[in-house]
Amino acid sequence: MADPTDRKLYLGPRLRVLRRELGINQTRMAEELGVSPSYLNHLERNQRPLTAQMLLRLANTYDIDIRDFVAGGGQGAASELIEILSDALVRDIGIARDEMLEVAENYPGVTEAIGRFYRALTDLRRMPDRLQSVGRDVPEPLDWLRAMIAERGNHFAEIDAAAEAIAQELPEDPALLAAALRQRLKDRHGMSVQVAPEKLLADSLRHYDMHRRRLLLHERLPSSGRLFAIAYHLCAQELADSIAGAVARAAPPDEDSRRLAAIALTNHAAAALIMPYDRIRQAAEQTRYDLPLLMARFGVSAEQLAHRLTSLNRTGARGVPFFMVRIDRAGIIAKRFDGEAYPFARFGGTCPRWDAHAAFATPGAVQAHLIETPDDRRFVTLAIALPPDAASQARGRAVIALGCEAKHASRLVHADGLDPERGDAVTVGPTCALCERRACPDRALPPVTRSIDLHSYERSATPWPFRRV
Repeated sequence: MADPTDRKLYLGPRLRVLRRELGINQTRMAEELGVSPSYLNHLERNQRPLTAQMLLRLANTYDIDIRDFVAGGGQGAASELIEILSDALVRDIGIARDEMLEVAENYPGVTEAIGRFYRALTDLRRMPDRLQSVGRDVPEPLDWLRAMIAERGNHFAEIDAAAEAIAQELPEDPALLAAALRQRLKDRHGMSVQVAPEKLLADSLRHYDMHRRRLLLHERLPSSGRLFAIAYHLCAQELADSIAGAVARAAPPDEDSRRLAAIALTNHAAAALIMPYDRIRQAAEQTRYDLPLLMARFGVSAEQLAHRLTSLNRTGARGVPFFMVRIDRAGIIAKRFDGEAYPFARFGGTCPRWDAHAAFATPGAVQAHLIETPDDRRFVTLAIALPPDAASQARGRAVIALGCEAKHASRLVHADGLDPERGDAVTVGPTCALCERRACPDRALPPVTRSIDLHSYERSATPWPFRRV
């Protein structure tokens, strides 16, 4: 790949986005970069290219990765914009793909604004019976949280660093770590940890009794769940300031979003305490992301490990850029992190041709698949079925799937049987309503961008045939 500093780079829109994310004006940024405000203004208006020296100043001053800054979020933003503008409300305008790509590339602020409006519209469509009572112009808390985590690459440097500092004082062995965390809670915070019988915690997996200062854990909770629960409460005590600061910087739009963000970031802190950044990244690279081995080494579940692997985005020490989904038997996505490159629709389900549920046939084993999208991009996905949840006694089973671009296949031990360049790949689409792949026998719906083409004298082998134009 050519060095980004070998060509003239006009990155004014991305520079504006960076300044906005930092919450500073042009004058202050100019002072911090050692340039004049007028020169910075020329850069932001694409009247001057960003030089190599300027890129290095940006990297050193604001701790950004040059390649990430140059590459930007163009691909993901473009995919999202194309998806939004394929909606039935506006598709008759016939906006050319090149126009959409140009907007996403050169006007990221406009793209983000369109995305926010569309998410709000989606909320309204989902809840017509609540339109009169809601009376607010903010997204649903879960949608807001997903967008916030995606915007930050699921990486919260301050929380990671603080959790890592605590981890250095604790043993690495999961069994010893659980005992050490219990002792630390007792010695430093006067909190005891007890395993409670099922009849006492019939509707809870864990409960903190504030009056007696004791943490009660459901007796059916597995060891990984107990370890995580103890780590969660320790982080809530010792990393309260770091977590509160991260929540404040995220600027949640309402109280529900604030509470959800606080819980999510405390979960992040607990994962960072059990799986400290440098240790989990090095172990992942050395084992070539052997998921069962990493689960055993750190004493965590498949879901806990998958979450952590998506967060390895520290500048200069990045892991494989995974996306992650949790899918139930009905095909509903209960959790999702889009990662660097997400091949499915952000506002719908996955493609029925992607058989992640094959993992149910071999519990505990990792199922690797090679998939290809309509634009000829290839991805490797790793799916593992979650065991029955004895603690909650949920009847439904779920699958956790990680995925990344096929160019990273050599780093994954589970992909050794796949040929990422020439091997047979399962062709998938974003989701049926947005997929224009023809002759798909698994199609459930016609694409909203095309008219259906049905005839009484013919029964197509493909469900919902549609016109080409």
